[in-house]
Amino acid sequence: MAKKQIRAKLRKNRAARPRKTDWTRRFAEDEEGLADEVAVERISGKGELTRKRTVTLSRDEASNSAVDSDLIKGRVLRVDGLISWVAEPQGEVHPCAVRRVLKSLETDARHVVVVGDFVQFRLSSEGEGVIEHVEPRQGILHRTSRGKQHVLVANVDQVVIVASAAEPYLKPNLIDRYLLVADNEAIQPLICINKIDLVDPAELLHTCGVYAQMGYEVLLVSASTMWGIGHLRSRLADRVSVFAGQSGVGKSSLLNAVDSQFKLDTGDISSANRKGRHTTTSAQLLRLQIGGYVVDTPGIRQFHLWDIIPEEVAGLFRDLRSYVSLCHFPDCTHLHEDGCAVRAAVRDGCLDERRYASYTHIVESQKS
Repeated sequence: MAKKQIRAKLRKNRAARPRKTDWTRRFAEDEEGLADEVAVERISGKGELTRKRTVTLSRDEASNSAVDSDLIKGRVLRVDGLISWVAEPQGEVHPCAVRRVLKSLETDARHVVVVGDFVQFRLSSEGEGVIEHVEPRQGILHRTSRGKQHVLVANVDQVVIVASAAEPYLKPNLIDRYLLVADNEAIQPLICINKIDLVDPAELLHTCGVYAQMGYEVLLVSASTMWGIGHLRSRLADRVSVFAGQSGVGKSSLLNAVDSQFKLDTGDISSANRKGRHTTTSAQLLRLQIGGYVVDTPGIRQFHLWDIIPEEVAGLFRDLRSYVSLCHFPDCTHLHEDGCAVRAAVRDGCLDERRYASYTHIVESQKS
């Protein structure tokens, strides 16, 4: 067994105040006692002033994962505040807290443990556990929230981007943002347009055709009439999928239609603004009877991209990508430059105008 030492940076609110600033009050209370204080502080931040600590990890050189005979491997099904519900491979579920040192490590993520995480936890005699280790994540669906990385779910291989044909109205720009994250994280995207019973399906032909030409699969379904549910069910079998989209599009209703064992809460559209209400309050990992897992996530109205700079956006747009190398300037932003092949393709009708407008909006939002 090999041991590895790393320097871990702690959150600021988890360490003691680095320098004492109450000298005046302390002098008034105990003038003689100050003589015993250390007269010199190291500006370099060593010793008590540093927020970094040396952590020794025990690792198996073959598997490169933490090894402890007392630890149990599991997967996070749901996170309720400070409690994470973790399932063992045999199916038994345990409520677990997170070890304090994990919460103290300074990271860009808002949450230490998220739904879908593979973890190792220590179980007490009362059946409660403590998460000691979180395995490296793959297949992450995330966004920016309050300047931090908000991971919605981890370790998935497919994202079902749920939109609605009406009530609330279709938002292709939001679909584009999900597609960017899916392609950037190597997650298979599946566009699912619900509530087609409320409109004439012919109205969706242009939108569906634009995405289909780029190689994206689009399903037209209706949770209320069960139209297309069989096709959706077949795309979920033996895969780990996350249902994502704005509030009110029918994510929970679709899951209830896909698997009769699910009894997820559903809500109505607001009569005031025709927007969805938040019915699902937290993400949860659910096992399908046909094999595989699905994650139901709360609806969101804004999806700001995380860790994608404006210069990377064009390369993640499948329809723009082939024109980027044809631009006159190698650093072309495709917004205003002369000799831009992307803008020329839009003028010639080779690129969809709405997709280009979506590109410009995302680039401008990533600059701010």
